Amino acid sequence: MNSSDPGRFDPNAAAQPGRGVFGLPDSEATAAVVLVPVPFAATVSYGEGTETGPDAILLASRQVDLYDLQFGRIYERGIYLQAPDPALLQRHLAARPLVARCIAMGGVRPGDPAVAAVDAAGAFVNDTVEAATTRLLGLGKIPGILGGDHSVPFGAIAACAKAYRGLGILHIDAHADLRPAYEGFRWSHASIMDNVLRELPAVGRIVQVGIRDFCEQEFETIHQSGGRVITHFDLEWQRRRYCGATFDSLCHEAIAALPENVYVSFDIDGLDPALCPHTGTPVPGGLDFGQAVHLLVTLARSGRKIVGFDLVEVAPGDGEWDANVAARLLYKLCGAALSAR
Repeated sequence: MNSSDPGRFDPNAAAQPGRGVFGLPDSEATAAVVLVPVPFAATVSYGEGTETGPDAILLASRQVDLYDLQFGRIYERGIYLQAPDPALLQRHLAARPLVARCIAMGGVRPGDPAVAAVDAAGAFVNDTVEAATTRLLGLGKIPGILGGDHSVPFGAIAACAKAYRGLGILHIDAHADLRPAYEGFRWSHASIMDNVLRELPAVGRIVQVGIRDFCEQEFETIHQSGGRVITHFDLEWQRRRYCGATFDSLCHEAIAALPENVYVSFDIDGLDPALCPHTGTPVPGGLDFGQAVHLLVTLARSGRKIVGFDLVEVAPGDGEWDANVAARLLYKLCGAALSAR
C-alpha cells in the first residue's frame, strides 16, 4: 500500500516522526517517484555546502502541505527518498580538499596528480548514479536526483538517454555549464552540459532557460551546436516581456523545441537568488518561484513525458530558507513528472 491508503496516512495532518520525504510512509516498491540523494560537491568553485543539500531538503520537506494547487494529490502516487550511498560522501570528502588546494593556487598546475584523483571521483559518481537510475527505470519508476553540485546528474542523464533515444533536456540554470573541463577538472559542475554534448550523442537537444552567466567560449558552443543547444537568455526574456511578450508565450516557445521525452535538470540558482542566497554561485536575475512553477506546468501539460529530473546546488547555509524553497520546488517537480505520465 502507498500513501493514498486512508487507513495508514492522513495527508492533512502534521508529518509524523520517522516518516520519509514530505512525511510520506512510502517504500521504494510503492512509490512512483524515487529520489536518489547524491552528497557530492567536490568541484564547486565559489560557495560550498551543496553536499548537505539532500539532508536539508528532507528535513524541510516535512513542512510542505501535500495538496497542490497545480497538480492536486501528488502524494497519492508515492514518493520515496533512498538512503544516501556512504561511498559518495567519502569520495566528496577525499576529493574536495584537492580541488580547494588547486583553486587556492590559482588553478591546476601541469602534471598535478589532483586532477586524476578528482576526475576518478567524478567518474565513480557517474557510474554509481547511472547504475541507480538504470535500475529505477527498469522498475518503471521516475528517478529524481538530489545533489550535490551540478556534476552529479550526468549518470542519470546517460541512463535516460540510453532508455529514450533522442532525449531532450530542459536545463534551468543561471549558468550555461558548457565549459570544457572547468578549472582543469573533467567532471566539473560547470561542465555538465558540455559533457552531455560530448559524451551522450543520444541526447537530441538541450533547451536552456534562465541563463545569465556564460563565457565567450560557451556562447560560441551554443551557436555552433547546429540547434542541439537552444538557450533562452534571462535578460533577453526580460527584454521581450518589456516589449509586450507574455511569460506564458515564452514558456510555450521554449518547450515547443523539446522532443517527446524530456529530462529536467534544475539548478536552483536558476531562481532569483533571493530564493536561494546560499547556493554556490548566485547570480542576479532569474526566475521567481511562480515563474518556475508555470514553466513546469506548461511542460507537464504539453503532452511530453518527463522521464527523470534532478534538483541540484541547494546549499542550506546557516538557516532554513534555501531548503524550504528547494523542498517546495522538489514537490512541484514530482507533480510535473507524475502529471505528464
